[in-house]
Amino acid sequence: MLNIKTTTFFHKAMMLASLMLLGSAASLLAQKVPSPEDVYGFKVGTDYKLADYDQIQDYLEKLDQASDRIKKIEIGTTVLGRPMYLMFISTKENLDQLDKWKDISTKLARAKIDDKEAQKLSQDGKAIVWIDGGMHSTELAHGQMTSELAYTLATSETPEMQKIRENVITLLMPVMNPDGLDIVVNWYRENLGTPYETSRPPILYHYYMGHDNNRDWFMNNMPETYNVTKVLYREWYPQIVYNHHQSSPAWTKISIPPYADPVNPNIHPAVTAGVSEVGSAMSRRFSLEHMPGAVADNVYTMFWNGGGRTVPYYHNMIGILTETGHTTPTPRYYDPEKLPKYVAGGIPTDGTDIMYPDPWKGGESHFRDAVDYMLTATWAVLDIAADRRTNYLYNIYRMGKDAIEKGNTEAPFAYIISKDQWDSFEAVNLVNVLMQGGIEVEQASADFELNGKNFKKGSYIIYAGQAFRPYLIDLMEKQNYPTRFQYPGGPPDTPYDLAGWTLPMQMGIAIEKVPTSFKVSSKPVSEKASYYEGDVSGSASFGYALSVNTNASVAVANKILKAGGKAYKSGTTFKAGKSDFPAGSYIVSGDKDLISSLSKEYGLTFTGVSAKPDVELSEIHLPKVGLYKSWQANMDEGWTRFVMDEYAFDADTLHDTDLRSEDLSQYDAIILPSQRAESILHGHTIQEMPEKYVGGIGLEGTLALEKYVKNGGIILAFDAASDFVIEQFGLPLRNAVARASSNDFFIPGSLIKAVVDTSKPLAYGMQDTVAVSFNRSRAFEIDKQRKSGEGGKEEIKDAPAPEIEVIASYAPKDLLMSGWALGADKNIANKPAMVQAKYGEGKIILYAFRPQFRAQPRGTYKLIFNAIYEGAAE
Repeated sequence: MLNIKTTTFFHKAMMLASLMLLGSAASLLAQKVPSPEDVYGFKVGTDYKLADYDQIQDYLEKLDQASDRIKKIEIGTTVLGRPMYLMFISTKENLDQLDKWKDISTKLARAKIDDKEAQKLSQDGKAIVWIDGGMHSTELAHGQMTSELAYTLATSETPEMQKIRENVITLLMPVMNPDGLDIVVNWYRENLGTPYETSRPPILYHYYMGHDNNRDWFMNNMPETYNVTKVLYREWYPQIVYNHHQSSPAWTKISIPPYADPVNPNIHPAVTAGVSEVGSAMSRRFSLEHMPGAVADNVYTMFWNGGGRTVPYYHNMIGILTETGHTTPTPRYYDPEKLPKYVAGGIPTDGTDIMYPDPWKGGESHFRDAVDYMLTATWAVLDIAADRRTNYLYNIYRMGKDAIEKGNTEAPFAYIISKDQWDSFEAVNLVNVLMQGGIEVEQASADFELNGKNFKKGSYIIYAGQAFRPYLIDLMEKQNYPTRFQYPGGPPDTPYDLAGWTLPMQMGIAIEKVPTSFKVSSKPVSEKASYYEGDVSGSASFGYALSVNTNASVAVANKILKAGGKAYKSGTTFKAGKSDFPAGSYIVSGDKDLISSLSKEYGLTFTGVSAKPDVELSEIHLPKVGLYKSWQANMDEGWTRFVMDEYAFDADTLHDTDLRSEDLSQYDAIILPSQRAESILHGHTIQEMPEKYVGGIGLEGTLALEKYVKNGGIILAFDAASDFVIEQFGLPLRNAVARASSNDFFIPGSLIKAVVDTSKPLAYGMQDTVAVSFNRSRAFEIDKQRKSGEGGKEEIKDAPAPEIEVIASYAPKDLLMSGWALGADKNIANKPAMVQAKYGEGKIILYAFRPQFRAQPRGTYKLIFNAIYEGAAE
């Protein structure tokens, strides 16, 4: 029998042997799990070195195969068909029970349980933390860094990493934009060692939206945002969502929370406090690890909705954005003798500011620095999530519960989106936008009456008493951005991003806000709201009538034309079946099976027309659109191209040389997306780009456009591009706010009221009052003293100016519908917002705003569609 001393010695020996075995196992694990360097042939962050997406995919696959602490899944594909991978990183035991942790996270986030169960689940569950890289592809470090993050988190045996794996399920999105990663990596490799080494590609690094891939997070127009949104708000409900970005302000290393004022009042205050708490953890870690240069309270606010780190706020999640310095693998030297006294708009660099207590003093800056700062910030996030696991799980429940209680006790109690809409197609699209973001929707099982109004079966009901009420309220109600001043008596503190985005206004949808509690017979909509049941009815010897009021008719007409059918547009109202069709409506004919299929796909009613109606009809062919695309990558061009594709237009890209050399007469309309006049005309200089990408359309391209329109073509110019057309074609117009002081007039991104002359063919199908997306946009003035001359030359005469027809104007008063505007009523009230100018045999259509801005303002799309069809009319 062993004595106490022997027993103690025996246990110590066994423990030592166990530790040695664990250490040996850990060592073996590290040996068999490949590091990024093993696969790429260089260490992540090495100067002048980048991995492309094929290399990253190869590494992720090897990592997944080698480690049981990682599970890799594909969550969808990009717009160009590349796979998007999500990595789950935790202990093997945790990964074996992913469904359990997902279920706990879901129940707590949705907050439909009682407090006792919530407390138990909070104790039992694991913190869920989302981390991503590679969203903005020209910010090169984070798309590379995530490979090392995954490897370290899976293999490191430090006590901290073990704690993180035990308590956190890390959802790592290594590359958010694979298409863009390859575009930028290939561009860098091609130009390495040339004067253009650190330049950006001359094309968008997302096929449609470029940098705006971080502006699509409530509309989910793109597959990339849709795929991620599904994971975040309908599957895993992380308590923390961390977006890596670049770059920090000059002479700093990283921008961290807390963020700048203001905060959106719809956000639960516990979210705001949680963001600051995570920021403090980052700041503390940088200080202790002797990594200077972390600055906070810098420009980025918590007001705007629609970004990768801001949408989580409205889902009771802590959204984190960091902006890390040094975006390129090319090193740079910052001379310490040139250290500025202030950075980031006024923060001192002497260490006296609480938001910048440990300034960076300059010296060599390398790509690896950015990687190290990103990794350190990530470890701070995961460490605090592991330490406060129970709190974060319980807090998201508490915030959800508060939202439910508020929705059940305060107005509005619900929103009703009835079947009776100007455009029921877009009404259902609005419902789906909300559902994609995790909003719960009901559909009426029978007709019902409420507050003296009748609603049909199938109307959508969205109760406010749900966990994501902040998201619902923020998207459905007008924004009231606060007026703040830089100092007493000083200029206004203008919004960082958009200030107004209310979806029903943008999409032209009527909603019924219910001020009292109620219940009607309804059923939940599970996956997706379906378009209302379409119908094909009546004798159709001549064709089928489609209302111009719905955007869907445009897509349908184009698809029928592509299939060899026919389409007409009416110039006046007409009757078909029992329905009256407004001027501008369509009559289509074609394959019956296709028509039946399109009716179901779009929820459209095709009403038979037995004989050609005795009204003005114009036959239209499938429009061929020329879309100008500068070598100065332009997001507005990308969004325009997206809308053309979504609505089945036949659109060609026209580069500068195409405008100079192609036969432009083949195009029914040419679109100039919003772009500065100087940029369109001159483009890049030789100092900025290789020679093949230098220059704009120049005089030759301008004359080609002038010849095109004089010979009967149609040009559409959006927002800033209207300056180019006015200047070069000598139109009797001017931008009324071109010289307005920003202290007197400024609208950074808001919804402004406009009135539309619906008697004009360009406005057929429009509502007479609409919200237009005004983003540092324009207002026109007709200059009766200015007469157009040849090649853009001006002649000032008393002779009558060329005919200018006003299609839409800004409202006479109360212009601000949602957001923030300085001097709107004074500077743009009653001024034209859309005009048509006859020019030779053709027409120029100018938009003072962007009618397709980020594919959000569906209520102004028809102002584009009608203009294109004018060119396609036989």
